[in-house]
Amino acid sequence: MMKTLLTTLALAMTVSFSTADDVKESIHDYTVKDIEGNEVDLSEYKGKVLLIVNVASKCGATPQYAPLQALNLKYGKDGFAVIGFPANNYGGQEPGSNEEIAEFCSLNYEVTFPMMSKVSVKGDDQAPLFQYLTSAENPDKEGDIGWNFEKFLIGKDGKLLRRFATGVQTDDSSVTEAIEKAIKG
Repeated sequence: MMKTLLTTLALAMTVSFSTADDVKESIHDYTVKDIEGNEVDLSEYKGKVLLIVNVASKCGATPQYAPLQALNLKYGKDGFAVIGFPANNYGGQEPGSNEEIAEFCSLNYEVTFPMMSKVSVKGDDQAPLFQYLTSAENPDKEGDIGWNFEKFLIGKDGKLLRRFATGVQTDDSSVTEAIEKAIKG
């Protein structure tokens, strides 16, 4: 009986310690794949301000690619980057393969910011990064992403600063002011 109790206690302690180790503190704790299938350790972005966006090629908000590209060019020299994550969660508006998505972005919007492999941003198959982003404390909104082109502003420390809904245009002053404030630190 005592041996069983000690074994159970030891197992419980192991589980609790391994669970605590799995807690992610920032986006820098995640690895994702780029649109070409290469592993990208997001810790490479330590010290940079990021705007992570779930994107789609056949959405009414798709023209937001243009101001995303403009933001990336305008603030890139200041330690800022946009990162696009294609997702097909809303109305089947990102049906293409990674290759088709990359070609679409290049041809139609001359996208040069990093594009990642297509992921799921909600539901049972939600990518771990988006599980973190949608559950992190945020002054704007918590919970599921409402539609394509939601924007997550990430600070230099990898933590979520702001979240902007699809309806908030990428070049809206609330977005650009938040980016500038984050860059200044």
